[in-house]
Amino acid sequence: MPLLSVADLHTHFRTPRGILRAVDGVSLTIEKGESVGLVGESGCGKSTLGKTVLRLVDPTSGRVTFDGEDVVRLSRDALGPYRRRAQMIFQDPFSSLNPRHTIERILTAPLSVHGIGDRNERRRRVRAMIERVGLPLSSLSRYPHEFSGGQRQRVGIARALILGPDLVICDEPVSALDLSIQAQILNLLVEMKRDFNLSYLFISHDLSVIRYFADRVLVMYLGRVVESAAGADLWAKPLHPYTRALIQAIPDPTRRRQAAPIGGDIASPEDIPRGCRFHPRCPIATSICAEREPALETHAPGHQAACHHAGKLSRPPEA
Repeated sequence: MPLLSVADLHTHFRTPRGILRAVDGVSLTIEKGESVGLVGESGCGKSTLGKTVLRLVDPTSGRVTFDGEDVVRLSRDALGPYRRRAQMIFQDPFSSLNPRHTIERILTAPLSVHGIGDRNERRRRVRAMIERVGLPLSSLSRYPHEFSGGQRQRVGIARALILGPDLVICDEPVSALDLSIQAQILNLLVEMKRDFNLSYLFISHDLSVIRYFADRVLVMYLGRVVESAAGADLWAKPLHPYTRALIQAIPDPTRRRQAAPIGGDIASPEDIPRGCRFHPRCPIATSICAEREPALETHAPGHQAACHHAGKLSRPPEA
C-alpha cells in the first residue's frame, strides 16, 4: 500500500472572473521511502497541490489517502496525528519563520503543540536536530534575520523534521538560494531521507534539480499531470511535447545550439483552453488537440502521458 495516494483531486477557487481551477483532477502515489518530483512552470498548480495534500488548503473534491486513511474527511481537530507525520518545507526560508521568535522557540513549538516530551526531552531533541542540519548550538539563541538564506532553510528543514514525519513536501526549497547553496541543501535533504527513512514530494520548476533529487517525476501543466515516469525514462524518452520542451530549456554548455524557449505563455486557470491544455503552445498540435482533451494513458511500463501524439517528439535534443 502506498504511503500517500491522491485520487482525482480538485482544488478550485472562486474569483471575480469565475472559477480558478488550480488543481483539476490530479492522481498520484508515493511509496514509503520514495522521492517523487513534481515539475512545471509557475502557475501550473504545483504549490496548491502540495498545500492541498497537507490540508493547508481544502480540496473541492477528490481523495487524499495517507497510510490508508482519507485525510480529506478528517475534521480540523482530527488533523493533528496526520500533521505530525506529514510536514512541509516552504520556498521562502525567511517569511516562513517567525521573526520575533528565537530558533530554539521555533523548533520547540511543534513539540509543544503535539505534546511530545517534557521540557528536558524537547531541549535535547532541539539541540540534536540543529546540529544534525549543520548549524552550531549557538544558533538556538539567535533570530531568523541573523542568518543567511541557506542557514534559514536549514532551520526550516529542522522544523519540518523535528516531529519525525514520514512524508515531507518540499515546495521549491532551493529556488531562492544561490547555486552553490542549493547543492548543499539538496545534499542535506538526501542525507535526511536516508537517515530518517523519509518520503518526499519535491516541487520545483527546475528540471535539473528534479533530475538530481527524484526517483520518479510528474510533469504538471495547467492543473493536471501530463506525464509521469521514472526519472531515467523521462530524460531518455520524453513522450509529451511539453516535457521535451522543459528538458530542452535546461542550459547545456555542450550543446551546439541552445533550444528556443517554449512559445507563448501558460493560460490562466480561470480560462483553460478547450481540448488539450497545451495545444496553443504545442509544435505538433493538430485539430483533434483543440477539440478533445487527452487522458493520461500508459505508453510503456511505468510511463504515462496525456497526449494525442505521445512520443512523436520523444528523441532527446541533439547535441
